[in-house]
Amino acid sequence: MKRITRMGTGAAATVAVLLGAGFITSAPASAHGYVEGPVSRTAACNLGLNTGCGSLVYEPQSLEGPKGYPNAGPADGQIASAGGLFGGLLDQQSSDRWYKSDITTGPLLIDWKYTAPHSTAKWHYYMSKQGWNPNAPLNRGDLELISEVQHDGSRAVTNPDHTINIPADRSGYHVILAVWDISDTVNAFYNVIDVNVVGEGVADTTPPTIPVELIADDVTTMSASLDWADSMDDSGVVRYEVYRNGTLVGTTTQSEFVDTNLAPSTAYEYAIVALDPSGNASAASSALAVITLDRPAVDVIAPTIPEYLHSMGTTENSVRLMWLASSDDSGAVTYIVERDGTEIARTGMRMLTDSGLTAGTTYTYTVRAVDPSGNVSDASNQLVIATKSPVTPEPTPVPEPEPTPAPAPSAGGTWNPAGTYAAGDTVTYNGVTYRAVQSHTGVGDPNWITAPSLWAVVGTAAAPAPAPEVAPQPAPQPAPQPEIGEWHATGSYAAGDRVTFGGVTYEAVQSHTGVGDPNWIYAPSLWKQV
Repeated sequence: MKRITRMGTGAAATVAVLLGAGFITSAPASAHGYVEGPVSRTAACNLGLNTGCGSLVYEPQSLEGPKGYPNAGPADGQIASAGGLFGGLLDQQSSDRWYKSDITTGPLLIDWKYTAPHSTAKWHYYMSKQGWNPNAPLNRGDLELISEVQHDGSRAVTNPDHTINIPADRSGYHVILAVWDISDTVNAFYNVIDVNVVGEGVADTTPPTIPVELIADDVTTMSASLDWADSMDDSGVVRYEVYRNGTLVGTTTQSEFVDTNLAPSTAYEYAIVALDPSGNASAASSALAVITLDRPAVDVIAPTIPEYLHSMGTTENSVRLMWLASSDDSGAVTYIVERDGTEIARTGMRMLTDSGLTAGTTYTYTVRAVDPSGNVSDASNQLVIATKSPVTPEPTPVPEPEPTPAPAPSAGGTWNPAGTYAAGDTVTYNGVTYRAVQSHTGVGDPNWITAPSLWAVVGTAAAPAPAPEVAPQPAPQPAPQPEIGEWHATGSYAAGDRVTFGGVTYEAVQSHTGVGDPNWIYAPSLWKQV
């Protein structure tokens, strides 16, 4: 019987109990990770602590957008939803809209759950400023950087827990923005955490008890299932770290762990470390030696299932797929990609772009792994995804006709001071054109032409000056189009450069130099189809 960890009280304990009870929905993962402690806004949707979240309740790990925050990334007002994902429901902002976790100032442990632990550049954390308006859309001006955790490009599971410091001047309702930057793509993950700062934290320096009774209750050619007794802590154990041969290989909130991707007939040594909410770590457990089974003479063991099939982006006619690696005692696998139940490709890579699709159409994908002996794994999770709908061009506006100018009055002759004129008649006098205001007959007075009750000036009668001769101008030449060449993943490009890739022409959105990543051509912050 495992010993039960003593949990703390309040919101953190409530969430810990929910997590421990396995209430997180086990829907197929389509993205990569989220903050589960203190519970993020998206995780609280998944747990039912937040309502009105739409389909996000099944995909708390899916808040992915362009990286580069705060200079790039989601627009103001769309930060919580990573750019309007899931209908932008997470961007609804008021003082009482979302579930809040009680925290104190001082050290705070941030605990990430990774469903696809990508290579990582860094994590950075921001917090609303004292005096921010919780009833207005969240924007960059509300937030300030409070912590940054750099990483070496290895997978995220090697550094899942970060201790940040909550400033002493914070109190009441605040939001923390956690940003996880991926190193080998142009994207990041965005999680908003709603907290209630209830006072000054009391320093916790007591680590959990050492994990004991570590055993391996199932060992195969490629995996080892570990089990141990719960550790104890006055504020509750939040996570265990699993070390293989002295290297962190994974974390878990439960006192059990399955280590995969092992080699047959190989000895390994395991140890477990427990952590509490303040980041205090126990001493390591006693080491456990494990030897994997020998590879059978005839290979009848299928590879492990390719996990976490997800999309890295769609266009009107393509879907970019990615998944986690399978393992096999042969050491090499090929992936079978199926669309709507039919095989469309085989690849040794963990990604594929399926092109030539129909706009606005839903497709279902699965991936299987096959080893050199022909053993085929079970299918991955089903990924149901739709291509983008075709863009309907805006109708060309019909130009308004230019108004026809009123014709200038024509002179009706030279003015005669003794003449008879009707209203509207025009005459010229000393090079000026006049129109009769009313009907009248002159009496020979040469001053009547200047009487405003009789005549109004309407123009001059001077002949127009001849137009100057204009030298003929050469016909305008069309602007030269940028030269189009094949795209290179390590090339340097300026904004406006055009390339081709896979039969499609792209134009550079900004100047950049590639690092060899074959997916950069699909990054909307770098290239657009033309």
